[in-house]
Amino acid sequence: MEYRIRLDRMEFRALHGCYELERKVGNRFTVDLTITAELGRVAEEDSVELAVNYLTVYEIVRAQMRITQRTIERVAMNVIEALYAAFPQIRHISCTVSKLAPPLGGKTDRVSVTLEK
Repeated sequence: MEYRIRLDRMEFRALHGCYELERKVGNRFTVDLTITAELGRVAEEDSVELAVNYLTVYEIVRAQMRITQRTIERVAMNVIEALYAAFPQIRHISCTVSKLAPPLGGKTDRVSVTLEK
């Protein structure tokens, strides 16, 4: 049996961007995750230790957001790779990284990219 964990609208200040100024000044970003994992004995044994612990997931995302990248595609890929490395029971991840108020020369709420593996 599988189960899904969602972490929605995790918000971070980070230095991602293709422009040098973005990498110096920073911007606000959000990350949305949906993780599908093998349930195994998690529910049966009521075991946090066997689960994909969402506190650990958050800490992994926060650590990846601190690594400056030029593209949000790379940020999303780093998040996905780090989560797979930490939790072998993961079967699928959908990761959306959004840059809030991107510098596009006009009013735009956000620009987002979603990667799945």
